[in-house]
This record gives sequence, C-alpha cells and structure tokens, in this order.
Amino acid sequence: MAKVKLDRIDRKILNDLQENGRMTNVELAERAGISAPPCLRRVRALEEAGVIKGYHADIDPVSLGYGVSVFAQVGLAHQSEHDQKKFEDLVRSWPQVRECYLVSGEADYILKIVAEDWGAYQAFLTQHLSSAPNVSHIKSALGVRVAKYKPGVPVDIE
Repeated sequence: MAKVKLDRIDRKILNDLQENGRMTNVELAERAGISAPPCLRRVRALEEAGVIKGYHADIDPVSLGYGVSVFAQVGLAHQSEHDQKKFEDLVRSWPQVRECYLVSGEADYILKIVAEDWGAYQAFLTQHLSSAPNVSHIKSALGVRVAKYKPGVPVDIE
C-alpha cells in the first residue's frame, strides 16, 4: 500500500477511532473540529485507501476461557517462498493462533497462541504445530502477565 498523505484532521480522526471505534460520526466530527458530512467522507476515504483496515471488538480472553497466551518461536527446515506460504496458509487455519510474524534471527516465525490452559496448549503443540510439515524447531514462552496492551500504532496529531 502506498503511503497516504494525511493532514492534521485525518490524523485526529484516526487517533480517536483507534481509541474508540464505536464513536459516532457526530462525536468524531466534533472532536476533529469539522461537521459530520465531511468527517464521514474522510472516514470513508481512509477506509477505501486501506488506512483503516477494519473494526473489531477487543474481547477479554479470560472471559471466554482462554487463560493462557503463549509466544512460540518456530523454525522451518526450508525457508523458500513456497515453503513460507504453505506454513502461513496452515497457520491461518488454526483459530488458536491469533498473530503470526515472519521474523529475522534465530526463528523464522513468532506466533501468539491462546489456549484454555497449559495442557490445551501442549495438545495444540503436539497435534498441530510440531507435526506441521517443514517445522524443524519450536521454542515456547508462556505469557505470565500483560504489562501493556495497546493495539494500533502511535498517531502524531500535531
């Protein structure tokens, strides 16, 4: 995606929507210092340009029974583009994997995996991840406590 030129009002809109995606267009417009119709046009333009990729609810994992978050460093035996695509397609099919990053360094990928408990993660590990084609090694780190959680990116509104 090409970089989109954003003015102060666009950045204010993005900052406010990132903080509260349920904000009404009227409230968003007031906070940005413009009227509602041009605010809505700006939001639609930001969506069409791919700057705003979507909206979602931020759900507490524990409330749905997911008490464990694990960060798994995964190494592949072969790292060709084709091998990476096959692994990424497989990862997308696993609902427990919430994030997947291709990284440089000792591991090829870092996965964020949620599970009900440590036993459920171990079952996922043995039944899916470690038995996946081309996976050569896995190093797991249990998330003990969330010290900071801030989705999105910093938006400079000045």
